[in-house]
Amino acid sequence: LNLHASLADTVAELGYTIPTDIQIQVIPLMLDGMDIIAQSQTGSGKTAAFALPVLQNLINEGSSGDVGTLVLTPTRELAIQVAEAFTQYGRNLKVEALAVYGGQSYGSSKRRLKNGVDVVVGTPGRLQDLMRQGVLDLSTVHTVILDEADEMLSMGFIEDIQNILLQTPAERQTTLFSATIPKPIRQLANNYMHAPQFITIKRKQVTVATTEQRFYLVNEADKLAGLTRLFEMEEIGATLIFTRTRASSARLANELAQRGFNAEALNGDLAQDARMRVLNRFRGGDTRVLVATDVAARGLDIDDISHVINFDLPTDPEAYV
Repeated sequence: LNLHASLADTVAELGYTIPTDIQIQVIPLMLDGMDIIAQSQTGSGKTAAFALPVLQNLINEGSSGDVGTLVLTPTRELAIQVAEAFTQYGRNLKVEALAVYGGQSYGSSKRRLKNGVDVVVGTPGRLQDLMRQGVLDLSTVHTVILDEADEMLSMGFIEDIQNILLQTPAERQTTLFSATIPKPIRQLANNYMHAPQFITIKRKQVTVATTEQRFYLVNEADKLAGLTRLFEMEEIGATLIFTRTRASSARLANELAQRGFNAEALNGDLAQDARMRVLNRFRGGDTRVLVATDVAARGLDIDDISHVINFDLPTDPEAYV
């Protein structure tokens, strides 16, 4: 992929040997300065697909201390994860990547932006807050990445995205990633992108072969009893349970805790620091069961999960996958 030696070394150190389909297709086009619309699912390796070309350009052009790259994500957790990926891939370079999202204090964001940041990753609401306060200047941005664009659309962020794009230079490079390409996403591309290259990554297999899948047909009133029975019968380790609403995630976590299962809820009603504490307890094994809404957990990378349980039917196939 003609990556700079220091980036290639970092990728090798991280244990990556063969690039994914999305990386093979996106990296050369981004390095050529093209605008891209990439249709790919969660888990296809897209973060490296856009982070590596951005870092390569930083090596070639050097860091000015101004915001050169802007990444928009639908959720706080994804913003944090993407910023961490930039830091990880760019660890042999002096790259400043900052995640901004609702719920964090403004003080640290303002301080870091003042000191100079190369990459800002954020949710649309908080990005606009910082722009209104005159803290975030997007006039130096040359690369914009819209990550999980369809999810941002479904969360009602389309006008926010348009407002943000209007504050960036017209001659920027724009890359859009989306699992689906509904009409509003196409309109966004027509209005804000320059002759974008379309890439569609066909999923070779919808879910990994190592995942055993099954379903139980039960009455609504019997779901909790069925779930409890499953916990009692099976060898269950770290478990992720999805519910449709925030209220039901809190209610189910409470019901499980009352029955002696170590469960906590992860949803948008929690303050950001509380969400991070819940996630860290789950990652560290202190909490065995995490009950979440699919939006709260979308794009999260958590190792060693033994069971994923959809307590409610997922809203669409992509959410299930």
